[in-house]
Amino acid sequence: MYEWQQQIQLIVNEIDQGIKNHDDEALTLRGLSDRLGYSEFYTTRKFREISGMSFRDYLRNRKLAFALKEVRDSEKSLLEIALDYGFSSHEAFTRAFKGTYGVTPSAYRKAPRPVVLRTKINPFDRYFFGLGEIGMIRSQDGVKIYFITIPAHKFLHVKNYESNGYWDFWQKQNLIPGQDYDTVCGLLDSIKGKLDDDGGSEANSGSGQIMAYMNDPNGRLCDWGIPRTECWGVRLPADYQGEVPPQMYLADIPEGDYVVFEHGPFDYEQENRSVEEKIEQAMSSFDYAGAGCCLDTSPGRIMYFYYNPEQYFKYIRPIRKI
Repeated sequence: MYEWQQQIQLIVNEIDQGIKNHDDEALTLRGLSDRLGYSEFYTTRKFREISGMSFRDYLRNRKLAFALKEVRDSEKSLLEIALDYGFSSHEAFTRAFKGTYGVTPSAYRKAPRPVVLRTKINPFDRYFFGLGEIGMIRSQDGVKIYFITIPAHKFLHVKNYESNGYWDFWQKQNLIPGQDYDTVCGLLDSIKGKLDDDGGSEANSGSGQIMAYMNDPNGRLCDWGIPRTECWGVRLPADYQGEVPPQMYLADIPEGDYVVFEHGPFDYEQENRSVEEKIEQAMSSFDYAGAGCCLDTSPGRIMYFYYNPEQYFKYIRPIRKI
């Protein structure tokens, strides 16, 4: 039932790898179709059916997303960037860039602003389809618990007062014009200066985008009785002065103390649910009073959720020392 979602996921993964390696030969529809063992016509049809867009458009917009970050962050010439990402000339790159983002590469380099990038699609997810874990548990590491102080910073985000968890958050957001997953994540991916950005372009996997839970008297009650609002956004320096997209909020987060519950790298398909249960157990059984602190339920305090199976799964909860 899920065979083609898995096959398209393989293509999507190879597209990103080929773009990163500037390997145009690895990005041909013929080559990708041959690796799957299907015709170009059938592969194209299934790609559109599952992703909602044509293979050609997806590839072009992913190249432009990678190229925009080079324009924004590197000192390469625009011609060099154009050729690296498969455009035949500076002019061809400029036409494509302006047609997609409404601004020329040279103008964008001088004054970066939020634009919607084409983030990587993920058509196959075992947990989204309700398939759960497969195989044996492989990681043996437990949950580390430690304390940190996070300096003052800003948090650029969208929020939802009614959602309950990651999947529910995006199901509800996708019903709000201009606040759907692709638009929000595409805008945040283009923001310069994110504190947690390591150059990736997948939500919660290197692009600096994270889930957060903000203490909010108008929010819904969470499992431990604190009214909170679920948010999705990026951390930015305290002196950030960039443009704020109209559908987003920019919150000032003061310096504060936090307790971190962190699990190390794990295999997403085999261990995600088990690791989540380990983290939840560690949080529910932690002796705050014995550690000389309590959860800080003050309005505006924020809990961050960092999720990248290749690195960690961690919750960062605000505390107050007692």
